[in-house]
Amino acid sequence: MKTVLTIAGSDSSGGAGIQADLKTITCHKLYGMSAITALTAQNTTGVYEIHNSPLDFMEAQLDAVFTDIIPDAVKIGMVPTIELMELVARKLKQYQAKNVVLDPVMVATSGGVLMEEKAIDTLIHKLFPMATVITPNIIEASKLSDVSITSLEDMINAAKKLSQFFDGYILIKGGHLTGEPEDILYHKEKITVIPGKRSQNKNTHGTGCTLSSAIACHLAMGEGVEESVQKAKEYISGAIDANLNLGKGKGPLMHWYQW
Repeated sequence: MKTVLTIAGSDSSGGAGIQADLKTITCHKLYGMSAITALTAQNTTGVYEIHNSPLDFMEAQLDAVFTDIIPDAVKIGMVPTIELMELVARKLKQYQAKNVVLDPVMVATSGGVLMEEKAIDTLIHKLFPMATVITPNIIEASKLSDVSITSLEDMINAAKKLSQFFDGYILIKGGHLTGEPEDILYHKEKITVIPGKRSQNKNTHGTGCTLSSAIACHLAMGEGVEESVQKAKEYISGAIDANLNLGKGKGPLMHWYQW
């Protein structure tokens, strides 16, 4: 049985964060574990309150997992503060974590801010080096690279700039651009454009969490990054197109659509 650890925030509405990650891992028939960085009071309309995990408790969660059931892959989502980022990076290095997928969560689908602005430098210099692949959307990639992104060429330029900070793969998601969405996967100057088809379903709460978790699942199963990204894209397209319609805002995905 392959195992995946998600290090992320909890979403009380079940659509994103830890809850979306564990659903995704289960739907890939793997064993999921979690270390919760923050509790959030949120739903499809917004994020209403955040309570960050105390550092000693965060450390205890990570120690409990890594000293017992060693993960075959790790997904990192919401890590809201500098102190938590530094702790997570230190623990991943201590336990020599492998197949790390980092989704640099800054803002929720509903618009809620999930990371301190001042933590960007720590994210880049502490957590990026631990990652096999990072999965920013256009808004996050723009903030991280300081490149204004309005086109595919801008996405490539942003990826080139981010590649200065670590040697892993950079997946920039183009869903926020107009027209049919295209993602780019960048690694050591190799650029792969991944075409997509825009869904008519507005319910996209937790798409970034789900995609990064699905990539981690395929890496845990021994697949390469490019194959893992492609299969994760296919999975998330199906989960969106299933058109689950819950809540008053941007609703969640149907993670179990295949069943």
